[in-house]
Amino acid sequence: MASSPFLSRIPINNKTISFSSSLSPSFPFSPSTLSHRKRNPNALRVQAKIREIFMPALSSTMTEGKIVSWIKSEGDVLSKGESVVVVESDKADMDVETFYDGILAAIVVPEGETAPVGAPIGLLAETEEEIAEAKAKAASKAGGSSSPATPISPPDSSTPAPAIPQPPPAPAAPEGPRKTVATPFAKKLARQHKVDINKVVGTGPYGRITPADVEAAAGIAVSKPSVSSASPAAAAAPVMAAASSSAPPPLPGSNVVPFTSMQGAVSKNMVESLSVPTFRVGYPITTDALDALYEKVKPKGVTMTALLAKAAAMALVQHPVVNASCKDGKSFTYNSNINIAVAVAINGGLITPVLQDADKLDLYLLSKKWKELVEKARAKQLQPQEYNSGTFTLSNLGMFGVDRFDAILPPGQGAIMAVGASKPTVVADKDGFFSVKSKMLVNVTADHRIVYGADLAAFLQTFAKIVENPESLTL
Repeated sequence: MASSPFLSRIPINNKTISFSSSLSPSFPFSPSTLSHRKRNPNALRVQAKIREIFMPALSSTMTEGKIVSWIKSEGDVLSKGESVVVVESDKADMDVETFYDGILAAIVVPEGETAPVGAPIGLLAETEEEIAEAKAKAASKAGGSSSPATPISPPDSSTPAPAIPQPPPAPAAPEGPRKTVATPFAKKLARQHKVDINKVVGTGPYGRITPADVEAAAGIAVSKPSVSSASPAAAAAPVMAAASSSAPPPLPGSNVVPFTSMQGAVSKNMVESLSVPTFRVGYPITTDALDALYEKVKPKGVTMTALLAKAAAMALVQHPVVNASCKDGKSFTYNSNINIAVAVAINGGLITPVLQDADKLDLYLLSKKWKELVEKARAKQLQPQEYNSGTFTLSNLGMFGVDRFDAILPPGQGAIMAVGASKPTVVADKDGFFSVKSKMLVNVTADHRIVYGADLAAFLQTFAKIVENPESLTL
């Protein structure tokens, strides 16, 4: 049975991800031909079973992955469920398991290289006789991936299609049914223009159907006439030249360092957040009672972060709109769970481990869970649901002495709280007497499409009451 080339499974209680691979037979077979093969040993040699190991999607935002290391080498015999390769996603490093028994015949993407999600990174053979064929297949894939660079200067001014169909798996299409792979926008265009997407020939990477393919099949003129008369690289060159000319040249002796996968993900999220209309509200809170409680529970392993996360979760129970989210600009969702994401700086980036159901966990269990998450985050071993399921974010720079700051709203959330340091402050009571109390300033950035000023003010008042009377945090 052939399995989907993009089928994967992520065990909840495991740090690994399993992948399935596509079956690439030389000839299609049916139950009747199988009986003949039992009588004809040579037929078994004709039916080559070489499976492609695909780059898995380790998170909902992952578009490409980097090979950190190959645990297995070419020629190693693999058993189902065995770890083969370590892949770096935009948030964590994860072991990838094989879904089949076989021999690692060829490594297509070496260590340190990146590949898009769904692209082959290795080939798995069933028998030693198939290793040579797998290596040849890997070499052709390597040649095909470099071929788009060579067709830059062909004099033939036809469309750039000849450069892209170099790696097409088109010959395999007539041999039997295969899964049609298309981008979501291409599928949407196909429905709008009533185009049978199964009959469209994909020109994207590894035969993927792009929106341009659907438009061509529907007879819609491409809106870039100048591109058709020049190669893609030649058309891109002026754009890149213009971009580089507008940017100031680097200073002498300076280094240009490319983003890591994590830094790239952070950059993408921060740019995306600029499209959300936000507003900010600050609120001073007296922390003497909270500081006294912290001194009592600190020996039991409770952190200030856990205290603040618990207080925020209890306040969100009373103000669910602050825990809501808007993702399409047309509606918003009241989230049934209160999952507090807490920003943590790690080597080379920033990540937000999530305390799930923070309102339902007692303070000590919450602190224990937080320590586990921080350890996993610094080891880059967080599972996707442990960093992408937050409904409200807490960012605390108070331990660095920062008295106030504004936080950028993460995409897909309704609000983020920025907590500054608690400092002695002179205050006057209603009778005009002065005293010194510890105060911290809390700033909340919220999505103004769903959270309004009065909502945020009411939430902050509730949060302040919990912090200034923190006995309920230990219940």
